[in-house]
Amino acid sequence: MTENYAWWQKGIIYQIYPRSFQDSNGDGTGDLPGVIQRLDYLQKLGIDAIWLSPIYPSPMHDFGYDVADYCDIHPLFGTLEDFDRLLAETHRRGLKLLLDLVPNHTSDEHPWFVESRSSRANPKRDWYIWRDPAPDGGPPNNWKSLFGGPAWTFDAGTGQYYLHQFVTQQPELNYHNIEVQFAMQDVMRFWLDKGIDGFRVDVIGFMWKDEQFRDNPKNPNWDGQLPFLEFWPLYTQNLPGVHNIIRQMRAVLDEYDDRVMVGETYVPNAELVKYYGDNHDECHMPFNFQLIVTEEFSPRPWNARSIRQGVEAYEAVLPEGGWPNWVLGNHDQHRVASRIGFDQARVANMLLLTLRGTPTTYYGEEIGMENVPIPPDRVQDPPAVNQPEIAHLVGRDPERTPMQWDAGPNAGFASAEVTPWLPLAPDYTERNVANQETDPTSMLNFYRALAHLRRAEPALHGGAYASVDTQADNVFAYRRTHSGYDSFLVVLNFGAETHTLDLSHVASEATIAVATHMLSDGAVDLAQLVLGANEGLVLRVNP
Repeated sequence: MTENYAWWQKGIIYQIYPRSFQDSNGDGTGDLPGVIQRLDYLQKLGIDAIWLSPIYPSPMHDFGYDVADYCDIHPLFGTLEDFDRLLAETHRRGLKLLLDLVPNHTSDEHPWFVESRSSRANPKRDWYIWRDPAPDGGPPNNWKSLFGGPAWTFDAGTGQYYLHQFVTQQPELNYHNIEVQFAMQDVMRFWLDKGIDGFRVDVIGFMWKDEQFRDNPKNPNWDGQLPFLEFWPLYTQNLPGVHNIIRQMRAVLDEYDDRVMVGETYVPNAELVKYYGDNHDECHMPFNFQLIVTEEFSPRPWNARSIRQGVEAYEAVLPEGGWPNWVLGNHDQHRVASRIGFDQARVANMLLLTLRGTPTTYYGEEIGMENVPIPPDRVQDPPAVNQPEIAHLVGRDPERTPMQWDAGPNAGFASAEVTPWLPLAPDYTERNVANQETDPTSMLNFYRALAHLRRAEPALHGGAYASVDTQADNVFAYRRTHSGYDSFLVVLNFGAETHTLDLSHVASEATIAVATHMLSDGAVDLAQLVLGANEGLVLRVNP
């Protein structure tokens, strides 16, 4: 029975980038009171849980992923009292709240690192990863930062290098030290005791490094574009030892009722499934990015064959009892409508909300927001600032711009008197929540219809998945079924050609539940199903 599914299995997770959601105090940056202002919108949208990107005190060298205090709120976003009020108001509306946990690294301003850096003899020296210089005085090995340059910075005061795989101000914690493990577990308990519903764990596979500090091997497929890909991260990411750390973290979650841990894992399927744990004792859900990248980490082509291949490959390797999940966008990925075109964005949302497993939606995707061009003098994202020659490849500012609420000044994100921290989209006066609220054919109302259908129907939020052959180029179809309940057929056209399909091998007749292009619940003949360009249908299959 569907009653046995946990909330995180049945629900939709909605990621909020707090800087860009709603400014409540006129400083041009979003904050926690702003999120509270928009909770009714989120409840009406049909999502079930909010995931907040980092809101901790931070010097913001990586916009909050450089944490200076794990147990407080950055004044930019508000106070702990504001957080408590947000949590209470979220729960009052029947929604859940997840925080971003950043265990791999801290800010260099975190008290732990200040102590560690003060002396080789300091008790916290071994809380971070320090190494002597190479014989030539350079970095200890060839490990690279994802944000440009070596992954090592020399500290003249103590004569050693410290490790950072991101900006230099993000030193990495040493999880070979049991005290570090206990300290992070205490951080988790601090927020769990407050009543949060779980964590999304940043770069969860980075927490364990090679004890011999061996050079990473050369990447034979490197094309010379992204410097950090020159070497394969064999000794810096996804080492076997990380799984014991994650099991300890999961044990903390399991001290509390009904909580969830989602791990960020950009790894091939064979590695991804290991993050469930041998006994389902690690992540409840390791994030699955199969709709965005291939097994080889190249951008996944947006066509029916490739998407079907990605879905089936992932489904095939899931361990028994392992719950699937799907992601189409986040704060590190260009906006869906910019990657695949606005005409396909509805198809993408239909895919996301009807596959088997838990979907995660990035704020603004429900109204079809696109990347925003960032003038050079307003670029803020560290990888783009550090590597201006490849800023167009690595910059993440374009997908982090303010939410488009209405056609008024600053899109309703902030008062007219301020300049938002990032530029607004040129089309915000047309593409915004207020305009789409009143249009029954809008992307927003289409998304709501999908979300509410998913919540209401056991076959969609908990049923089985099976691909359906269509014999049509660039059409992907699949069944969602649950014993004792209505079943559904999802048919998605990834191209600009109209198709007439014979799907009579599924059933003879069906009725339209949700469509990308029309408001109709009429019957359709599956022997002669006409599917228009860029069209998707969710069909209730008659028994």
